[in-house]
Amino acid sequence: MKRIIYSLLLLTMAFLWGCKKDNYPGAAISPYIAIFDIRNLYKGEDLTLTTDNMFGSEKIAAMVVSDHSGGNLPEGLLVVQDRRRLSQLRGISIPLGAQAADFMPGDSVIINVSGGVLTKVDGVLQITGITPGDITKVSSGNAIPLNRVTTSQVLERPDRYESTLLVVVKGGFDPLPAPTDVMSGDKLLNDGFGELTLHTEPGATFADTTLKINANYYGIVFNFNGKDGQPAPQLRLRTASDLAVLSSTVEITPVIITGFMSDLSGGDGNYEYIQLMATRDIDFAATPFSVVVTNNANASTPTGYPANGWATGDRRTFKFNLTSGTAAKGTFFYVGGAGKMINGSSSTSMSSLNWIRSFDYTKIDGDGFGTKTGGLFANSGNASGLAVFEGTDITVDSRPVDVLFIATGGSLYTPGPPPVGYRITNTDFYDVKNPITLEDQPFYRSGTNTLSLVYNGGQGYFNLLGGEYNPATGRWIKARSQTALLLTKQSLITEIEGEGSTTLKQ
Repeated sequence: MKRIIYSLLLLTMAFLWGCKKDNYPGAAISPYIAIFDIRNLYKGEDLTLTTDNMFGSEKIAAMVVSDHSGGNLPEGLLVVQDRRRLSQLRGISIPLGAQAADFMPGDSVIINVSGGVLTKVDGVLQITGITPGDITKVSSGNAIPLNRVTTSQVLERPDRYESTLLVVVKGGFDPLPAPTDVMSGDKLLNDGFGELTLHTEPGATFADTTLKINANYYGIVFNFNGKDGQPAPQLRLRTASDLAVLSSTVEITPVIITGFMSDLSGGDGNYEYIQLMATRDIDFAATPFSVVVTNNANASTPTGYPANGWATGDRRTFKFNLTSGTAAKGTFFYVGGAGKMINGSSSTSMSSLNWIRSFDYTKIDGDGFGTKTGGLFANSGNASGLAVFEGTDITVDSRPVDVLFIATGGSLYTPGPPPVGYRITNTDFYDVKNPITLEDQPFYRSGTNTLSLVYNGGQGYFNLLGGEYNPATGRWIKARSQTALLLTKQSLITEIEGEGSTTLKQ
């Protein structure tokens, strides 16, 4: 019996060993490989593409994004992109010589890349050895989905964005361009997240176009060889239509929000405060301002959407009028409760700081609207917000000069008709018009205005908002980021006014 069982085991093993391994039983391998996978094949050395190293595939199906009619792309490169792998957008450049100009953005193409060589030329990953005969145009005039990307994303992951079409929104320059400054050459494009080289060839059809104060820049990224062998990404517009001007005026925010304390160790009442910065010398007696806080916790009344926006009052919005005192350019000042302590009762005193407006809001109503309350901010996960206004007469139509929101819960916005919500302004977080479609979106949670700070969910956290603002250009050079700074009762003032705080560009 043992010999029979042993013989059957050997026969079974021999049968299994003799079977051909098949990872795709009953399935056919796609002839198309994603550009994502093509790029991942490159390991620093030239590679001839074959069906073996392309996992049985031999072609790519992609969309053309290059346009040589403007004379600004690297000569002879056909640039295509796809999203075949996990919806991840990737692109690749293919040198075709003069015939690259025969293809236009929106052309859908199939390219036989088997036999081509994956290589880097001047730092740009390309597939060489491809001829026009290897390319089949399937259709033309297809829409190319917009890919909005920040300059910091390109700088952090240049390989991801190389040879893809993207748009950098609200781009500008520092210092402000002179009326005679033109696009020709290398310019540092700033969108509040970083600075990316915008390259324009001297012979480009739009090289003599004057630099714009605020615009969207549509273009293709190429990673040329930089210092120490590192990629040096460039954004290149294709034609003059890739530049979409947003504004020709400079809007300077006189007061910016730089931090706040919304949930202290112990009771909040009379101890919450807001930290702000003047971007110019301000005499509040001559130029009054106001600060409004909104609390959208479930118990805040009136409930529902804020029919009068920031002026809703009762327990939804609370106003402080700033009508006396001064603040020098680049200095912090404070608004809030009369406690004037860094982290609630019995903590470090802040009375020596520049308090422009403070009173016991647990016993006194707001200036003009807002019912006395034990907490200005919501600590429930529902949204709170704070806004600065020039002047003290706030109505449903008033537009702030700076505004930020914390969290997203609660009845904040309805498109109506009529639309109801909290008005925003153009900041590093928000836009009164969609920067791409130019549609109106004047409220928080309307259109693209969905960014918010995080509710920390614990006591004793000061929300430090670090960024860099340039009052000369009216732009955030570095957008504000939130740091949850856990304070103690003994914390020093330098902790909330020191390293990581918002600064002004001098």
